[in-house]
Amino acid sequence: MQANGVIGGYVIGDAVGATFYLEPSATEDIDIFVLLPTLPGSFFLELTPVYEYLKGRGSKVEGERILVGDWLVQFLRANGPLEREALDEAVHTDVEGVPTFVPRAEHLVALALRVGRAKDHARIIQFLEQNVVDLDKLNRILTRHGLLPTWEKFERRYLKEE
Repeated sequence: MQANGVIGGYVIGDAVGATFYLEPSATEDIDIFVLLPTLPGSFFLELTPVYEYLKGRGSKVEGERILVGDWLVQFLRANGPLEREALDEAVHTDVEGVPTFVPRAEHLVALALRVGRAKDHARIIQFLEQNVVDLDKLNRILTRHGLLPTWEKFERRYLKEE
């Protein structure tokens, strides 16, 4: 899709992205944050070209996700500053011979914190327990993106010392 200009950069996020740092956990789909080219004369970023491209190659749309091979994939626009930063600072890796990109652990934690579901909080705790997060880097990211109050609330709830 990149070579054909359908998407710009991308990172594999959420639970699947976290597996590059943590033990795998159950998930329904793969979340992929993508940069999308702006269509001429439009200020809107649409995922339609992504879905049309994949449907033309045999993938099936299932609601907001698309079945690519055996995986349900949800494409998310990387249009916010945090997502863009995660993309810009992504780690290059290789999955079964295919080059791919994942966010740094600190960006995955910040994204999970912002979403704030129970499973996101559990993943943050896993990142911290596995010592794969540079807390200074995380603090700088949280500060830049206005997430320090959310982090402090998370710390009070889950990380208070007994």
